[in-house]
Amino acid sequence: MFQKIEMKGERYRKVVPSPNPLRILEANVIKDLFESGVIVIASGGGLPVIWDDQGHLHGIEAVIDKDLAGEKLAESVGADLFMILTEVDQVYLNFEKKEQKGLPTLRLEEAKRYLREGQFPAGSMGPKIEACIRFIEYGGGEAMITCLDCADDALERRGGTRIIP
Repeated sequence: MFQKIEMKGERYRKVVPSPNPLRILEANVIKDLFESGVIVIASGGGLPVIWDDQGHLHGIEAVIDKDLAGEKLAESVGADLFMILTEVDQVYLNFEKKEQKGLPTLRLEEAKRYLREGQFPAGSMGPKIEACIRFIEYGGGEAMITCLDCADDALERRGGTRIIP
């Protein structure tokens, strides 16, 4: 089931549900490829499917958030590090405000508190923080959020935001 919402002027946008990813169907293949030395780029979001009564898969009108799908894949393959690449170098409190403050490290409970307080909006940093929280709660060692140009520095602990237990 979808809904149409009016955008600026006479434009409309189709809005569909965004369910939580339950599992990545291709996780075993991705893990096998990785373990055989292949660099795998996967899970840029997802097409949600459901099983019918006869055991067949069918696509549904919905969209899976790319950050939550990435976390589910990291969990499925047993990753100990989860990195989200985005447009900013690190996570900020009061983003784009006069009192903006960078967060090089976030403990799990801080991330949860700031998310509850609305520091990380839906459709922006919110799903990224939620994905990192899920990864740490699943048992992952640490999660990182940074930009592509900063990824090497983040891995060397010289940039980005680290989310830790």
